[in-house]
Amino acid sequence: MPIAKEAWQAIWLTFELAASTTVLLLLLATPLAWWLARTRSRLRVPVSALVTMPLVLPPSVLGFYLLVAMGPDGPLGRLTQALGLGVLSFTFTGLLIGSIVYSLPFAVQPMQHAFEAMGSRPLEVAATLRASPIDAFFTVALPQARSGLLTAAVLSFAHTVGEFGVVLMIGGNIPGQTRVVSTQIYGYVEAMEYASAHWLAGGMLLFSFAVLLVLASLRRSDTRVLP
Repeated sequence: MPIAKEAWQAIWLTFELAASTTVLLLLLATPLAWWLARTRSRLRVPVSALVTMPLVLPPSVLGFYLLVAMGPDGPLGRLTQALGLGVLSFTFTGLLIGSIVYSLPFAVQPMQHAFEAMGSRPLEVAATLRASPIDAFFTVALPQARSGLLTAAVLSFAHTVGEFGVVLMIGGNIPGQTRVVSTQIYGYVEAMEYASAHWLAGGMLLFSFAVLLVLASLRRSDTRVLP
């Protein structure tokens, strides 16, 4: 059975969203994970709880409040309108913001654990060699935490691909603009087009299995380098 045009559009939009989310999440989550791993501030606990909150919040609740925030009367919506950007709800940019918030713990936690496992000894050695904190971070900390970075990238990408509740609330399932694979499957099921839903759902199943294989491979390679 050939895949319909709207399904290909949903697949392309899904991977575009996942790739964009992953890149932006790594840029945002890396310094945040480093701060959480190294700081002794009293803010560490509440910030960590805030980062972890998307793991326990129902996606519909998170999506609802993001929709309100990005709406014409929300704080983010008023800001974007004042900047001439319009309202971000029911747009690809809105989906991107929602995906970043929803997948944030999947990027931060693996990197935070990798930075914590590294300990302070490598940085102390770098300091004795007169490396600045920034140089030590890029030449010592990041290479030491590469497995955490790779895990964060894989999990962020996969989690974004599998989103449903958040993207449905924020995006509204608009064909060619905000309709991703998960909402396309939902549309097929609503229309009782089970054969089309089967093809997309089966692809998602294979993709999820591949992600688990990659994560298992990363963990195995990481244990091999341990002393």
